[in-house]
Amino acid sequence: MVYSERLILMKPMNRKHITLTIGFLLCALVSFGQDSIPKKKEIKRLTEADFVEGETYVIDTIIDGKNYFKKGINIKPEIDSIQNRKLEDLPQAAVMDEKWLEELYSNVLFDSIYESVTTLKYDPVDYPELSTDTLKARLARLNARTPFNIEYNASLESVIKSYLKHRRNSMSRLMSLSHYYFPLFEESLDNNDIPLEVKYLAIVESALKPKARSRVGATGLWQFMYGTGKEHGLDVSSYVDERSDPIKSSKAASEYLARLYRIFGDWDLALAAYNSGPGNVSKAIRRSGGYKNYWNIRPHLPRETAGYLPAFLATMYIFEYAEEHGFKIQPPQYHYVETDTIHVKQMISFDQVSELVDVPIEELQFLNPSYKLDIIPFIKGEDYTLRLPREAIGRFVTNETEIYAYVTEEMSKREKPLPQLFDSKSKTTYRVRSGDYLGKIARKFGVRVSQLKQWNGLRSNNLRIGQRLTVYPRHSNRKTVSSSSNTPKKVINTAGKSTYKVREGDSLWSISQKFPGVSVQNIKEWNGISGNKLKIGTTLVVSK
Repeated sequence: MVYSERLILMKPMNRKHITLTIGFLLCALVSFGQDSIPKKKEIKRLTEADFVEGETYVIDTIIDGKNYFKKGINIKPEIDSIQNRKLEDLPQAAVMDEKWLEELYSNVLFDSIYESVTTLKYDPVDYPELSTDTLKARLARLNARTPFNIEYNASLESVIKSYLKHRRNSMSRLMSLSHYYFPLFEESLDNNDIPLEVKYLAIVESALKPKARSRVGATGLWQFMYGTGKEHGLDVSSYVDERSDPIKSSKAASEYLARLYRIFGDWDLALAAYNSGPGNVSKAIRRSGGYKNYWNIRPHLPRETAGYLPAFLATMYIFEYAEEHGFKIQPPQYHYVETDTIHVKQMISFDQVSELVDVPIEELQFLNPSYKLDIIPFIKGEDYTLRLPREAIGRFVTNETEIYAYVTEEMSKREKPLPQLFDSKSKTTYRVRSGDYLGKIARKFGVRVSQLKQWNGLRSNNLRIGQRLTVYPRHSNRKTVSSSSNTPKKVINTAGKSTYKVREGDSLWSISQKFPGVSVQNIKEWNGISGNKLKIGTTLVVSK
């Protein structure tokens, strides 16, 4: 390389030149290094004598036992922080919840199912979506995997097509409810060696309504009469009707059906006997000349029972082939396995449970349908339970002692006579409309279901359209209190008293637990509160 050759040909430098060159480089290096080191800036440390009024200071360091300070960082909260926002529900979701609660607690499905069975017609139905040949093939497959006689006949075809054409919405809603009930039905049926398809019988009997009641008094999912229920261990008292208990009534129904099958040796006849009684089936066999096939003795059965098995088989077919018929099933809010029970240790009402563990009263009524007055009694020797969603179980058990203490205090205050609690001037009358139920009306007026029952002498949750209810609206009480008081609620004196600012998630009960010796009633009286709702950011007096 040319560059390397030049290096090789360079003449060697004398010693004097080398010495001068090295000295020059060292001086330059030292000078550069000194310039690169920043000069130490003198820090003025602040003492208390340097404080300026209105500024915030924090300790910076401690030297020789003396505190030195620096200014604190002042971060101001955003105006639109969560504390200043009004939290609102999504309107569409709220409407869906309202419809679901109405669905859970409405008896419309039962009424329509009951009417369809008792007035069943077998005229040909035009339903081109289901051909006779397709129906025959599907019934044959269904017949092969069940012990019921599901052979094709024109009457059964008429019922199936009529349900598909005229009762599609009802069937879809029943499919949704079945997600909750069928697992517990199947467990009880399996324990008694009964075909699992018998679960569809509860749809024909009650439309999956635990509080369904027929015109002759049969009650519950499995429609037990009073005497038959007692015979199978279902207790009926002023507080409890175990015919409406899904688990206990399913166990009783399974035992009863097993007995009927042992008598008749045929599941079709066992179902007919379950509906009309063994005596009526025996008479129909005699009148038919000794036939033991349901379709042969059907003309000799009571009208309701004559339509009973066709309705059962049509329901079974539609549920088993729901996908083929394009049913879109909405899952329920709860599955049976997502709930659990608690053995109560003293009397407690649904509205108290609803308030303390934050579960809507309609959901408590759905999960605990056997309690007639929305009150769970505590009777020595009896085993009464409260069923709750799993997430609420933990809240109840963790605070069990405090909950029962609150219930005891609250129950004692309910013993006051009606005039001491409500001003007759605030009374109003409400006329029940289609789609109404007690929980919906209670929310409308800001009162409790138990209060509506007390004011109107109701012993059940059943209402009829046009029925007039006496109501003492909560807002009327607030108006009465404010007008009769000399001191407006907004100028409550907090001087010298302990206060608490309401936060997200607080309730009167949870706040009372933070201050020993303070009850919910104390907080209400000290702050002029008549209801249970609190606004985030409100300052409450929590001491005398």
